[in-house]
Amino acid sequence: MFVSALGDHMAYRRKTRHTEHDAHTRTAESVRPRGRGRAGTSMRRMLRREAPSTIGLLADERDFAAMRHYRTFTFDDHAVYLQQVEHLLKSLAAQGMHTRVALFDPEEYAEFCSESAIAPDDPASRSRFTAEIASAGATVAYTGQPIADLIPLLVDRAVRRATWEYATMTLAGLGECADCGQDIGRAAFDRASHLLLRVLETAGPGTHHLVCSTPADNEHLFAVLHTERDSAGPVRLASAEGAEFVTVLAVGVALEKPGGVVLRTSSSGAPDRVHGWRLERGSLVPLSAGEVFSAYCTDADTGEPVAPEPRVEYCAGFDLGADEPEDHH
Repeated sequence: MFVSALGDHMAYRRKTRHTEHDAHTRTAESVRPRGRGRAGTSMRRMLRREAPSTIGLLADERDFAAMRHYRTFTFDDHAVYLQQVEHLLKSLAAQGMHTRVALFDPEEYAEFCSESAIAPDDPASRSRFTAEIASAGATVAYTGQPIADLIPLLVDRAVRRATWEYATMTLAGLGECADCGQDIGRAAFDRASHLLLRVLETAGPGTHHLVCSTPADNEHLFAVLHTERDSAGPVRLASAEGAEFVTVLAVGVALEKPGGVVLRTSSSGAPDRVHGWRLERGSLVPLSAGEVFSAYCTDADTGEPVAPEPRVEYCAGFDLGADEPEDHH
């Protein structure tokens, strides 16, 4: 089932083994054994509730089929497997344990086993791999949601993580400007941060939903950001989502590839407002209201028109030219 205790629990167990060994080998003083019988069982249960757990989940049938090649993987039906995972999650939650779910990728698992020189057909190896992918951060906390709701959240988190890693590597590989010696990736990140703050400051109060789209050399990158701003307060950004959004926008700034940003703002008692910009030579150039309407009301796959949403106003993008940094790459 790929359940593994994370670092704190592993460190505790190592420390416990060392402590028990010292207690048996000391001769200078008498050490009274502790943690025996019912009291010891109770203490271990308390500690177990404080040790987080992670489950590596095979979200789709293709990945599940790949794992069936291992003799020690005993499931033969994906639907039954998902039912058992959900049962395990509920059981752990009933014990008061904090549990996170990570996406288990069989190809990455095989590479991990090869690089670590461990046997892939071994539950201990799967547990070790699960702990490794959990440390990367692409996990979802189990809060009682059905497995059918958990899987899309997990896939979305994994895609976002992969996008951020790809965008970060792209920026890091750009090097320094031949003219001024400035780090191009860092300058683009600073520029993208400035542009995002300008958009949100100009948008004013409300609940804001932003989407950034930009092509890179081998991928088309997307990032999504949700944030709220009250009438008097400053712009508040979730650190992870904000960093992901800025990094993707920075790739478009640095590579000077065509891309765009769309902002949808919701306010109580008013229609939603949609604004848009195209990314052009490291700047966000406002789209007209007609261009925003056309972009929103056209099916991206077929090119056919789509009916506009009710209570939505399609507006031109704001002019973000004021207070821009003079130099950017």
